[in-house]
Amino acid sequence: MTDFPDAWYIVLSSRLIPDLDGGYTIATLARARQMADAGVAGGQGPLLLTVDPAPAADHAAHREEFVRRGALADAARMRNLFDEAADGSGGAAAWLRDAAHEGAPHPESEYRRVTDAAGRPVVDLPVIAGDPDWHLSTTPIVLRDAQGDVAGVLDGFGALYRAWLAHVVAERRAVAERPVVVLVESRQLGELLAGFDDPQVRLVHAIHTIHLEPPFTPDAPLNSLWSRWFAVADRFDAILWPTPSQRAEVTARFGAFGGSVVAPNGVAAAASVVPAAERDGRRVVMLGRLAPGKRVDAAIRSFARVLDAVPEARLDVYGEGADRARLQTLVDDLGLAGSVCLRGSTGDPGPVLDEAAVYLQTSAFEGQGLALAEALARGCPAVAFDVRYGPRDLLAAGGGLLVPDGDEEALAGALVRVLTDAALRERLAGEAVAASAAVSPQRAMAALSAAVSDALARPSRRSAR
Repeated sequence: MTDFPDAWYIVLSSRLIPDLDGGYTIATLARARQMADAGVAGGQGPLLLTVDPAPAADHAAHREEFVRRGALADAARMRNLFDEAADGSGGAAAWLRDAAHEGAPHPESEYRRVTDAAGRPVVDLPVIAGDPDWHLSTTPIVLRDAQGDVAGVLDGFGALYRAWLAHVVAERRAVAERPVVVLVESRQLGELLAGFDDPQVRLVHAIHTIHLEPPFTPDAPLNSLWSRWFAVADRFDAILWPTPSQRAEVTARFGAFGGSVVAPNGVAAAASVVPAAERDGRRVVMLGRLAPGKRVDAAIRSFARVLDAVPEARLDVYGEGADRARLQTLVDDLGLAGSVCLRGSTGDPGPVLDEAAVYLQTSAFEGQGLALAEALARGCPAVAFDVRYGPRDLLAAGGGLLVPDGDEEALAGALVRVLTDAALRERLAGEAVAASAAVSPQRAMAALSAAVSDALARPSRRSAR
C-alpha cells in the first residue's frame, strides 16, 4: 500500500454526474477511490467537493448511483457547495455571509435564484449565457438573509468557490492541525484558485485532456482557457500529466513547470484474463461517446473495407451521444447494418472487452485513453490511430497496432491482420496485459504520493511569490 503524507486531502471538481463528461468523471472518481484504497483518511479517501448548482435531491441521487456502481465508497464523502449554502433558519449560511461585502445586484444582469428545501431564497447567481469564460465574471453573486433581503455580495464565481474552499479547510483544521492538499481536477477551478494564498494549502492540479487545438501538432494553437491556464501554471504546487508525451511536449514548448510529474489515471488489472483463443475471433469493439472527436465514422468506413477480407467480422460500438443518428445513417447508407451495431451505453464494459478479439480507437485526440488502457488490462489487443495523447505511450511496449492518424485504409489493414492471424492476436494479448502495468493504480498512487510529498517539503508556490 502506498504511504501518503499525513495531511487532509480534498478533491475539487466542477461537477460529478453519472454518465456525463465521459472519462473525466470516471477518472476523477477512480483516483479518489484508489486514494482510499491506498489508505488516505484511514481508508475513507479524500473529500470530494463539487460546485454545480443543481437541486440537493439531484446531488443525493448522483451520490447514491455512484455508490451503487462501486465508484464511491461512502456518499457522505462527496459534498456540494450549494447543498451547504443555506442557513437552517433561512438565507445564506454563515460561512457565505462572512465572506461577503456590501453591494447590490448588477442592474443589467439576469439572475438565477437558488433556494433552500423550503423554497426560501439563498443565493442569486448571475446568468452569463453563451460565454465560455463565464467563470471569470466578477458580476456580483447576491446573498440573501432570512427575510429574503440582500445580505451582501461576492465578486463572482471565483470568490464564491474560494470562500467555500476556505470554509472546508477551516473545518478540517478544527479537527486536527495538518497541511491540506487540494487536488484540483478542473482547469476552470484551477484558474480561479491559482491565487488561493493559504500557506498551509498545497494545490495539486490534474490534467485530463489535450492542450492543443486542431491540427493537434506540438505547435498547434491553444484555446483561450489553456492560454490563461499556462499563464498561472507556475502557481500550482504540483501538476499531474497523464502521459510522458504530453509533459515532454509541454516542457519543450513552454519550459518546465515546477512539480510537473507523470501521474496516470490508474486502471486496475482484471481479476482474470480471457485467453485470446477463447474470445470471439471476429468481434471488434469500441467504447466511448458518439461525438465528433471520437471519429466513429472513420471506424465505420474502415470496417466496410475489413468486410471485403473478413466477411464474418462484426463491429460493436458502445456509447451514446449527439452523433448517434448521423452514424446510424452512415451504417445504413453503406449497407453495414448486419455487421456494424451501435449498441448504446454499457455500465459494465468488462465483459464486452473480455469477449472481443480487438479494441478499436479512432479518436482525433485523447488525454490518456482510459478505455484503451482498460482494454489492454483485460488482454484485448488494440488497433488505434497514432494521435496525441495516449495510444503511443500505452502501446510503446506492445499490445496493439498503431496506424498513421486518419489513414482509414491502414486502419482497415491493421484490423484485418489482427482478425486473421491467431498467433498475432495471442502475442498482442500477452503484451497488452504487460503494457497496462504502466498505468496500474499502484503506479498512479505512487506518482501522486511522491508529488504530494515533494509539494509539502517546499513552501507553497503562491506564498513564495
